[in-house]
Amino acid sequence: MQRIDSVNIGPVTIGQGRLALIGGPCVAESLDLCLRVAEHMAGVCRKLDIGYIFKASYDKANRTAVDNPRGPGLGSGLEWLAKVRETLGMPVLSDVHDVEQTRQAGAVLDCLQIPAFLCRQTDLLLAAGQTGKAVNIKKGQFVAPERMSFAVEKVLSTGNTRVLLCERGTCFGYDNLVTDFRGLPLMRQFCPVVFDATHSVQQPGSGKSTGGQRQFVPLLAKSAMAAGADALFLELHPNPDRAQSDAATQWPLHQAEELLKKCLDIFHVARE
Repeated sequence: MQRIDSVNIGPVTIGQGRLALIGGPCVAESLDLCLRVAEHMAGVCRKLDIGYIFKASYDKANRTAVDNPRGPGLGSGLEWLAKVRETLGMPVLSDVHDVEQTRQAGAVLDCLQIPAFLCRQTDLLLAAGQTGKAVNIKKGQFVAPERMSFAVEKVLSTGNTRVLLCERGTCFGYDNLVTDFRGLPLMRQFCPVVFDATHSVQQPGSGKSTGGQRQFVPLLAKSAMAAGADALFLELHPNPDRAQSDAATQWPLHQAEELLKKCLDIFHVARE
């Protein structure tokens, strides 16, 4: 399989030596929250010369408990994401969970994200590829990095070459994740690679809501830059402890600039 060197998502190019950020709240809690986070991060990324793609999930379909908040749903969520792009002029990304969603989401989103638990779902990957939009495939916590080539090939079979792979940790026992940074260069043989620093510190199954160790986000993010990641994925919230989803792992919005500065320095040094 021929390597995909770079992927364009709106004005952002991932894979040509310039750091990009995919970032935003875990779930789209409100339009105001989405606009607030997107506007703040757009300013930070302009200042640092980092490409920026706004991310928020309209539906968290894999919550631990049935009564955990899931988000506004497909209709309202896509409206909010469209408003973010229209108002602030940035590309937007969200997760898709089934074939039917790809049709509506593909009409709005600049990039469709395949959740890690669904990274082997052939029909979903084909449907996402057929939209013609960029596709960011989260590596399953149960999949070896080199086996992600098959997921990439499924999207490529539709004629869509705008594919990314995203590392987000590997199962380590029942309620922990570990990141094997050898996986980044292994997956970069196929296409550009995104590193998800906030999901990689999760502790799944640790209670009614997923737990995590936010304090290790900077360590993993900087390590990923040294290992050759093309882009960084961060879930960001003004008050993470009060977030409706992933409260233990989202990174504080006001600390994002400091973290990105450090990551950017390492990103450039690693490419010298």
